[in-house]
Amino acid sequence: MGLPNFDGDLEELGLLAQTAGLAPVARITCKRKAPDAALFVGSGKADEIKLLATQLGAKEILFDQSLSPSQQRNLERLLELPVNDRTFLILEIFAQRARSHEGKLQVELARLQYLSTRLVRRWSHLERQSGGIGMRGGPGETQIELDRRMIGENIKRTKDRLIKVKRQRQTQRRQRERRDAFNISLIGYTNAGKSTLFNALVKARVYAADQLFATLDTTTRQLYLGEAGRSVSLSDTVGFIRDLPHGLVDAFQATLQEAIDADLLLHVVDASNPNFIEQIAQVQRVLKEIGAEKIPQLLVFNKIDALESDQQPVRLEDDFEVDGVQTPRVFVSAKSLAGIATLRQRLASIAAADGVTGGLANYFPEDHGADV
Repeated sequence: MGLPNFDGDLEELGLLAQTAGLAPVARITCKRKAPDAALFVGSGKADEIKLLATQLGAKEILFDQSLSPSQQRNLERLLELPVNDRTFLILEIFAQRARSHEGKLQVELARLQYLSTRLVRRWSHLERQSGGIGMRGGPGETQIELDRRMIGENIKRTKDRLIKVKRQRQTQRRQRERRDAFNISLIGYTNAGKSTLFNALVKARVYAADQLFATLDTTTRQLYLGEAGRSVSLSDTVGFIRDLPHGLVDAFQATLQEAIDADLLLHVVDASNPNFIEQIAQVQRVLKEIGAEKIPQLLVFNKIDALESDQQPVRLEDDFEVDGVQTPRVFVSAKSLAGIATLRQRLASIAAADGVTGGLANYFPEDHGADV
């Protein structure tokens, strides 16, 4: 799996590969002022990758950054192995994990959009064919054009079907609004423990595992808060990740709509992850992309059971600065249920404040959600 002091980003790429069912055998880094236009890493580093892959018997090469179609094609010719990038890997995981009709449609749309830019690579075997008299480019060009048109039609069909699903979700949301529901969405970096926390709060038995993107489809349940004397609507959403492909942000707009329409965001953070500050920043960036950066947040620092004794919080409640704003924070362990009672009490107080004079402003500063 490589040296013990490898780059943190490559560690995440390795976890993504494992989640997709692959077995990483080595990691290699490259420092350049700018990516090489043809090979991304340059010819010398590409030769080094080829030698290492041959020695270890690797079957595929993964790049942590997005590759252009031409870079991908050139690397495959040089390395004589399949080459894929971070975007493709995330798409593969999403394709494996999507369960609902909506989730499958969203994944299909993102995959079609990704594939549409790589048709030349898919049909490169036709480049050897020559055209006859009066033909432009030969049969290879005809096949590419046909395939591009077919993918374009599939993209349009999938978008139309997603629009219908989005309308259905809007109808469901309007029904919740008529019932005067208070909507809470669980958000956070992938593998922060959102689904485990969701289960701890509502006992829904949603699939949860210690892996990236264990849950893709939004699940909504009613959570009764006895202290407030009312029920709230709690939704578990897809996990965010560094450099989330823009195609996926667009394709999962309907799922992320749950976060956009929430009255409160429970931002779940893996307190045991040494990079949790960077992960919070990544979530904030995605929230801004989908227009949800102004929604009040309650930070939930999860997995305190995985912290060393000298790292344990002194208090279960305090404030933590996010984008220059002091944001309320609660420490919990969704696994051992430590702090869950405190979290429920805080949620009850917030829900009780909803509808009274001042409302949520009693708990959250007006400038929450400032630009990242």
